[in-house]
Amino acid sequence: MGDDIQIHVNGQTRPWRGDATVADLLQELDIKTERVAVELNLEILDRAVFGERVLKDGDRLEILGFIGGGTF
Repeated sequence: MGDDIQIHVNGQTRPWRGDATVADLLQELDIKTERVAVELNLEILDRAVFGERVLKDGDRLEILGFIGGGTF
């Protein structure tokens, strides 16, 4: 297991594992990947790389959930 790092998620600093991926973070936060967009250091990530992208100290993430709705 990697050393603890500090990341920023939606503007809040939090400790995290240095060997963890974006997918690990979403799982820990109980966020389903099907209806979410993740921006990492100003780059919108493709869902296909969530499991490959390892988080680093100081990374800044914005996690946006999509909400379905009715018609207008």
